[in-house]
Amino acid sequence: MTEEQAREVMRTVLRPIAPEADLDSVVAGETLQEALDLDSIDFLQFVAGLAEVTRRDIPERDYAQLSTVEGCVDYLTTSH
Repeated sequence: MTEEQAREVMRTVLRPIAPEADLDSVVAGETLQEALDLDSIDFLQFVAGLAEVTRRDIPERDYAQLSTVEGCVDYLTTSH
């Protein structure tokens, strides 16, 4: 998966959770929860959506890696 594909997957998954979310407005290093006003349930739905769309198991220990745009892109573009 390329970086652009990873960002598109993130947008697709976020759309029903936070329709007004704009990934392009998230500052580097800022957490998705802070930047997009996601609560913990929203974030869990985001992770579950990523797992479903990518057909990858995402263990709970990896959730922290998905907390920023950069971390999520890195996670999705590397094999685990």
